[in-house]
Amino acid sequence: MNHTKALSLSAAVSVLSLIVAAPAFAQELDIGEIVITPNRTPIDKAKTGSKVETVSKDEIEAQARPLIVDYLNQLPGIHITSPGGQGTEASLSVRGLPRRYVKTLYNGIDISDPTSTQVQTSYQYLLADSVGSIEVLKGSQSTLYGSDAIAGVISVSTLGGIEPGVKHLVGVEAGSNGTVRGAYGLRAANDKASLSFNAAGYHTDGISSAALGTENDAFDLGNLDINGEYRFNENFSVFASALYIKGRSNYDNDRYVIPRTGEIVEPSDNLQNRNATEQAAARFGFNLDLLDGRLKNTASVQVFQLDRAIRSVDPINGAFDADYTGKRTKFDYQGSFEASTWLTLQYGADHERQGAEATDNYGTDTDETFSLTGVWTQAILEPVENLVLTGGLRHDSHSAFGGHLTYRGTASYLFDQTGTRLHGSVGTGFRAPSLYELYGPYVGNTALKPETSFSFDAGVEQTLLDGALVADVTFFMLDVENLILYDNVTFNYQQAPGTTKSRGVETSVTWKASSWFDVGANYTYTDARDPDGDRAIRIPEHAIGLQATVRPAEKWTISATAKIPLDTLDTIIVGSQAYTTSFGCDPDPSPCTRYSAVRGDVKLDDYVLINAKVAYKPTENTEAYVRVENLLDQDYQVSPGFGTAGISAFAGFKAQF
Repeated sequence: MNHTKALSLSAAVSVLSLIVAAPAFAQELDIGEIVITPNRTPIDKAKTGSKVETVSKDEIEAQARPLIVDYLNQLPGIHITSPGGQGTEASLSVRGLPRRYVKTLYNGIDISDPTSTQVQTSYQYLLADSVGSIEVLKGSQSTLYGSDAIAGVISVSTLGGIEPGVKHLVGVEAGSNGTVRGAYGLRAANDKASLSFNAAGYHTDGISSAALGTENDAFDLGNLDINGEYRFNENFSVFASALYIKGRSNYDNDRYVIPRTGEIVEPSDNLQNRNATEQAAARFGFNLDLLDGRLKNTASVQVFQLDRAIRSVDPINGAFDADYTGKRTKFDYQGSFEASTWLTLQYGADHERQGAEATDNYGTDTDETFSLTGVWTQAILEPVENLVLTGGLRHDSHSAFGGHLTYRGTASYLFDQTGTRLHGSVGTGFRAPSLYELYGPYVGNTALKPETSFSFDAGVEQTLLDGALVADVTFFMLDVENLILYDNVTFNYQQAPGTTKSRGVETSVTWKASSWFDVGANYTYTDARDPDGDRAIRIPEHAIGLQATVRPAEKWTISATAKIPLDTLDTIIVGSQAYTTSFGCDPDPSPCTRYSAVRGDVKLDDYVLINAKVAYKPTENTEAYVRVENLLDQDYQVSPGFGTAGISAFAGFKAQF
């Protein structure tokens, strides 16, 4: 695909040339964008040493795409693959590391699945209709967020920016592949209270997950959330949120080897395979400010339960019907004390209990739990003007493996005269072994220790044209030790020797060119390797993102985005090898020859994925739009043998009253 590579090189050069442009005419910029995740408290994004990406409500409104993964996939350093279309398990990576290393919070609630092989979030079940903002904090962040935050933290919020009064929001959409979508939202606020309520539903007949298949795999999803806060006075407030998710998706057979013959069978239709999930979560707590607001306290408790079911007929092993229930209860306290105008001390403690039950999981029933308790502290310093420093420590105690210590430090310095800001962070992280890795039937190992990480990033942010243009280039590195892998010799999980390494550069530029035209671009280079030195799969070595919004007339808006992944590897079954066994032979136990899979890497085709939307607002509170996905009708695969949708069109209408 020479035309794609030429395009990628041109775009990369354009992005880099903007970033390194001389700042001779730059002006000091006060971005004023407030973010929460870098310090677990509101702070100007322009003062954070850690790298944090954001998606605003305006960006979500401009594109009107259905799922949160649609927006995450546009950010530098983040890549999403959903082999087989919507509803299939979304494989997310941040800076070259998979989703088990990413902590995900929805209105402050940890929504990762305790029953999964590794504790991780199924992002395909999160609709974007109610989302007010998304933040992605990169790097090892266990000091502030505990286990799993090795590659970063994703935080989704539905409450914020609600204006006084009562407002109703409705939206409907229909289009290709039998897709229908609807949403209702309520926003209400006065001088003491604010409330957000959202209900959204989504259905698509889908496409065949198997590229050679003919049967479509449907996906049904519903999200319900409520989030509110009540302020009794300027010193005391209470808050609460709840989330409910219900989804169901069909999927096809993977590539496999027939044990008796060694024949390789390509991915194919399966009319019986399906996943189902039901998730319910809630969080409530209070804020208490003392000493004229200098001493802040927040305490909360959250509960989460996930029920999922797998119903399938495996071509080799036959029927597999298993049910899983995961539970999480967490208590959290966070405090801060403004010791002076230049020093703020933060501190906190949390206790979490996870449980997982499995019924008929490979013929066994299990019910296991563990607990994790952490205490942490951090100092935020501004010793001189424009310099912001942070340093923190955390200690966690796990009921299975004992204690673990992590640390974190960040720095940000702004040169007023040129609008140049230097930023950097260093930190460590850990991932506690999952309940399955510790206690899973036949494969669990209670001697496992946590995976550990070290990360570092450093970058330069440059503002030009009175702040209309902002460019950034950031180098990052991330190492993971004590990797937990399934061992084919011991037939259980073991700590693997060596280091998982990820190195790369993230660049981005945004330009508010005029009142009617905004444009942005990003480029990420990622060299992610496993402990053997082999490249990580499903991580593009080069990734380019482009976006533009044009307002050609008062009531019209045209927006478009592009994602261009280049040089991506995946692993597939490339052959089979024979071995002698007495298991599964006929007559048993006479020895017989069986075959197992031999896997190898394959390079995926590069592609250019363009999505666009044209919107018309007949009134200030109504909008009709048409949007198109895969505008170039690219025929591509993100996992060998599994299909992706061709060009698709959708029409929708939104209103508020």
